Amino acid sequence: MREVLSGLDVFVAAVEAGSFAAAAERANLTRSAVAKTVARLEARLGTRLFQRTTRSQALTEDGQLYYERCLRALEELRAGHAVLESGRREATGRLRVSMPVLFGRRCVAPVLAQLAARHPKLELDLSFSDRPVDLVEDGFDLAIRNGALGDGAGLMARTVGMQRMVVCAAPAYLAAHGAPRDLDALAAHHAVTYGRAGRIRVWQFPLADGLREVTPPSRLRLDDLEAIADAAEAGHGLGWLPCWLVRDRVRAGTLVPVLKDLPQLVFATHALWPQAPHMPLRLRLALDILAVALPGSAEL
Repeated sequence: MREVLSGLDVFVAAVEAGSFAAAAERANLTRSAVAKTVARLEARLGTRLFQRTTRSQALTEDGQLYYERCLRALEELRAGHAVLESGRREATGRLRVSMPVLFGRRCVAPVLAQLAARHPKLELDLSFSDRPVDLVEDGFDLAIRNGALGDGAGLMARTVGMQRMVVCAAPAYLAAHGAPRDLDALAAHHAVTYGRAGRIRVWQFPLADGLREVTPPSRLRLDDLEAIADAAEAGHGLGWLPCWLVRDRVRAGTLVPVLKDLPQLVFATHALWPQAPHMPLRLRLALDILAVALPGSAEL
């Protein structure tokens, strides 16, 4: 077991830092030590995890799959330590958390409510908004954000989950129009797209030759993901939606995934909190329980 776990933390640090040099600085190692650790891990696995040039570093397809599993394994270990500690110490005080409206309501709030149920002296103050907040100025202890992070000056960040997008449609729509076989076929279909402030969100697919962006024809543009899922379920067209939102509908058969042979866009869910010399137990437990529960949001 020790051999299996050896080097996982360094590999994850190399992915999240974006380079071996930055990972070495984070982990208080030399760049050579990071490179050797990754090389030993690749040799043990029998596959390349990174495509490296003198100017850039990117995960291979195997590397991306392995990173997602490593992330979950490390978070499970951290959460195990936290669970043991929480049995000896009780979280107290107020925890103010900002989160996206729909994702927060569906995925984050229920998890934090479980934490509060285990710690009767913990108070939760949850705010639902799709507007990025200033944690310090607005007085938040923690923020949950999806996708790429912007300027994080003065903030700490931790990846607590992964999300995956999926194209789906109602059985009635597919019976009438057929299922698209590839991305070029989307031009002959109707889509229900996300639009806000006059801009339509393009659909993205990480193909072997790079990220492919597609804007399928659409007469129905909505600025609410759940409304898009409702419209797709009603047969108005294809929808490009996160797995956590359509999982129950797919299992019930009211929505059907299409283009399943293509790689789907996967992006991270991050927890952000103000940098401080000491992390309160209530914050650490919230991070750990979210890291265990949220990775399932990428699964159907």
